[in-house]
Amino acid sequence: MKAFCLLTGLIAALSCYSQPPTLYERSNGTQTPAYPEVISWWKQLDAASTRVKMFTMGTTDAGFPLNLVIISPKEAPTTLTGIHNRSQSLILINNGIHPGEPDGIDASMLLARDIANNHIALPPDILLAIIPVYNIGGCLDRSAFYRVDQNGPEEFGFRGNSQNLDLNRDFIKCDSKDARAFTAIFHILDPDVFIDNHVSNGADYQHIISLLASQHNKLGGEMGEFMNKKFEPGIYSLMREKGYDLIPYVNHFGETPENGWQEFWDSPRYGSGYGTLWQTFSFLPETHMLKSYKQRVEATYALMQSFIAFTAANSQAIRLYRSNAKKAGSTQQEFTISWTNDRTRFQEYVFKGYQAGHKVSEVSGQPRLYYDRNKPYEKKVKIYNEYTPDHTVKKPLAYIIPQGWWKVIDLLKLNKVSMQPMKKDTTIEVEVYHITDYKSLAKPYEGHHLNNDVMKETTVEKLRFRKGDWYIPMNQAGNRFLIETLEPDAEDSYFAWNFFDGILGQKEGFSAYMFEDFAADYLKKNADLKDLLEKRTLSDTAFAKSASAQLNFVFQHSPYFEPAYLRYPVYRVIQ
Repeated sequence: MKAFCLLTGLIAALSCYSQPPTLYERSNGTQTPAYPEVISWWKQLDAASTRVKMFTMGTTDAGFPLNLVIISPKEAPTTLTGIHNRSQSLILINNGIHPGEPDGIDASMLLARDIANNHIALPPDILLAIIPVYNIGGCLDRSAFYRVDQNGPEEFGFRGNSQNLDLNRDFIKCDSKDARAFTAIFHILDPDVFIDNHVSNGADYQHIISLLASQHNKLGGEMGEFMNKKFEPGIYSLMREKGYDLIPYVNHFGETPENGWQEFWDSPRYGSGYGTLWQTFSFLPETHMLKSYKQRVEATYALMQSFIAFTAANSQAIRLYRSNAKKAGSTQQEFTISWTNDRTRFQEYVFKGYQAGHKVSEVSGQPRLYYDRNKPYEKKVKIYNEYTPDHTVKKPLAYIIPQGWWKVIDLLKLNKVSMQPMKKDTTIEVEVYHITDYKSLAKPYEGHHLNNDVMKETTVEKLRFRKGDWYIPMNQAGNRFLIETLEPDAEDSYFAWNFFDGILGQKEGFSAYMFEDFAADYLKKNADLKDLLEKRTLSDTAFAKSASAQLNFVFQHSPYFEPAYLRYPVYRVIQ
């Protein structure tokens, strides 16, 4: 009995262990810890509290593993196996995707300690997951000179990761090991709510913190309605009780934000857009760079408390809407892949700004923009937060991807897509896309020359597929993800991100002096092609004057022309 009492006393003492003050606290809110100190602190909390468990996950480009912390109302799980089958709502908080924006790193440490020490309660139906630092490489690259416009902390990390990639553009393409490790975590947890902490740039205004949420029209159905009518307003209300006036992310960089702005378009390359593909309520908080670091961390802390409170109060509804959305997505027949902002519909918010003006620049002598903090104002502004479908596609029965395109296949596997290798060589009738036109960015963007404005034609053909090619049925919760990555004209498709650029270059050619006789003979035997050639010469003067262009025209319409050129290698099974 005595031993039992000693044991229970020890457990109680451990659960109430007082973690030493963080660097943020010791510096009175002016400093943020370096990466080794952050991880050492979390290890201490893990050892001290049974409610906290830190897991080592996949390797990052920096050579360090990505860490994941699970915080439970009672005892934290010792394994992640089956965690997606939980009865609680899970909130995933991601910190330091841009380490120069470390607000979430410090706020999460304070939040976790206060939960572990019983200073605040974690509701019984909430499980909290925290990535202490996502961009480890950027966090290790510390300086006092990054983010020149930002008001503290004294020293912090760099925006780019160890490949100098912006991880907030890498959720689809996964060029970094960091993103691959994150994707694995995301699918292990299947979070109900995802929060990715940031700091904003742009105009000056009074609000300490703004909020970017999953675009509700894109979420669609019950989830979209709940996001627009309940979730966002609920967070605004809870933050107001804590003394914070939230505003939608200020997607405006000029002098007149009081005229309103278009809601930020969170395509799947971003965290919230990626979460939308997997039926997760996703948010990007953006504290304001010109506020003190102490103000920003305190606001981030309050916002995470608000998310916990709202999710706990609405846990059953959140889980039900997600479950329904997954089921609906598996049977949904049409999907929107591009949207248009509706400028006739809006919501009004009270915006607290500063009057903008112009004065003579001491650098250039030209007029420059400034905001006068001695002239604050409050004004209702229009936020154009409605998007309407611009282009929709019908889902196929399945997609087929030849096994040679293994980079794409690996990304599908990473995202836990259900797919099967074909067991034998098989001929199947499929829809085939042929790329007829596209544009590419002149300069690289995050390691790619994005393809856009894609035009295509569709044919129905019987093609021979090999044993080991991949058959991807479209009857799964990942249908939305598959449509937006495999349809070539989708904004963040794998075609857009250059994974299929091999088809854009012609591989076979001909020697003109050898092909001349063959072409002449082929035209004699194919009157229809001869007519096409003559019509083209009559309608196109430049073509009529070019012997090489006409010879190439015959080649392209002959059986010797390669079928793989501009033929998109993702095939749609339609019956």
